[in-house]
Amino acid sequence: MVQCLVQEGVDVIFGIPGEENIPFIEALERDGHIRFVVTRHEQGAGFMALTYAHLTGKPGVCLATLGPGALNLTLPVACANASNTPLVALCAQGSVSRIHKESHQIIDLVSVFRPITRWTNMILSPHAVTETVRKGFALAQRKRPAATCIILPEDIAEQAAPADAEPLSRALQVHTVPTPADIDAAADIIAKAKHPIILAGNGVSRAHADYQLRVLSEQLNAPVATTFEGKGVFSDRHRNALGVVGFMRHDYENFAFDDADLIIAIGFSIQQFDPVKINPKNDKKIIHINTFVEDTDAHYTTTLNIMADIDATLTQLIDTLRERDITFSNAESDIRGLLMHEFESCKDDESFPMKPQRIVYDTRKALNDSDVALVDTGALKMWMARLYPTYLPNTCIIDNSLSTMGWTLPGAVGASLARRGRPVLAVMGDGSFMMNMQEIETAVRLGCHIVILVWVDEAYGLIKWKMDLHNGHHDDVDFRNPDFVKLAESFGAHGHLVTSADDLKPAIETAMMADGGVHVIACPVDYSENIKLTDKLGELELNS
Repeated sequence: MVQCLVQEGVDVIFGIPGEENIPFIEALERDGHIRFVVTRHEQGAGFMALTYAHLTGKPGVCLATLGPGALNLTLPVACANASNTPLVALCAQGSVSRIHKESHQIIDLVSVFRPITRWTNMILSPHAVTETVRKGFALAQRKRPAATCIILPEDIAEQAAPADAEPLSRALQVHTVPTPADIDAAADIIAKAKHPIILAGNGVSRAHADYQLRVLSEQLNAPVATTFEGKGVFSDRHRNALGVVGFMRHDYENFAFDDADLIIAIGFSIQQFDPVKINPKNDKKIIHINTFVEDTDAHYTTTLNIMADIDATLTQLIDTLRERDITFSNAESDIRGLLMHEFESCKDDESFPMKPQRIVYDTRKALNDSDVALVDTGALKMWMARLYPTYLPNTCIIDNSLSTMGWTLPGAVGASLARRGRPVLAVMGDGSFMMNMQEIETAVRLGCHIVILVWVDEAYGLIKWKMDLHNGHHDDVDFRNPDFVKLAESFGAHGHLVTSADDLKPAIETAMMADGGVHVIACPVDYSENIKLTDKLGELELNS
């Protein structure tokens, strides 16, 4: 089994040993080709593998023992499956002789993982190992990447491999090109439009098609909005950039969709946000360009589906549009101006706790264009997604499919290994930070260079925001925190408490430019700006 994983190109596995996977761990150590990273929780192992996969494009691999260990992997596995990230989970299981009954730590893992993966299988014979591993990795890397799960019972693991067993070779990647008829049909639809708009999702990043996206936008002179997960595939410096769409309220970008009669959706999946936000009346034509057909949604009824490699599709479409001289004279949108005004609105604000706009502004100014920021779920995600200018793919990574809390701290460990020690920033709320803060020890032990910026409000801020919008008050969302500086130092990390508005930017810069190390920066935030934002956008929609 280990030789099969080596054949698949696996170079690191994240996980926790257990009694039932001891033979596998020993085989890993004997072979020596794959690094095993011991984590402090299986959930952390899964998020490390997920983020490693996101940045490398290779399937991330995580390991757990049976029962409770395997169950702890379900959240990151489901997250990978929802966000189309290739991930292979390896789980131990009790002996085949006792899995039919209510036995110690036995859970029907096939039934548990099957709904949250593309494929789950239990190895019931040593003869099945080579085919099972090959299939698990092949299915994880299909045109719509996903999670798979391979389960190995302890008594099967102890058996001798067949004498003639050999790892199966990996198949060459098949490239799918669009038909000429598809390209001509797309060009015909675009030529008849008056106000086309491009919606770019995370599939553009997976396809490394950001260059083709920019050329298409310039050929058509069409504006581009991205999903939260697509941030960076279209530079926010570009004159056609509209920022992100998917916020809870009718945001600036939505007005561009209101005026559009054609949406060219590239690398988009409806898990990234509800299409009703951009097509409430279901009256817009939609060209869907992706490697897979989208699920059915009443507000995403496509006029044309092109299922092919995104880069090849855009290249051919650009050539056809150029030959036909199809372009538009859209006036430059003032949406970029509105976003830039909001981004800079509090850059000199000295109030403390800090306003979200000031935190986002100082964070952006402290990082280089190519620095990676992982953004956790919570109120901070809304501010970072909307206002954090992003210029390159995979430099602002947001989970908006399953929208999991607590993933970015372990995710930063996986990102650090994928980026070979270059600094990584994890932006978290204090609620999500405490969910997986034990992985600070893993990061310190591995010598990772990560910076953890914690927005501190002592509450589940996004839920408080939603409650205040719903009923004008909130309940049961407040809590108390430990001393984050002492907590960081107890793990061997560096801790810093922001005590004034002018303290944040230099703190981030110092941590990012340090000679390695794990740095925890706790920054108090004033979330009274939340309701002000949604009230402002609500008034803007009413007056439009």
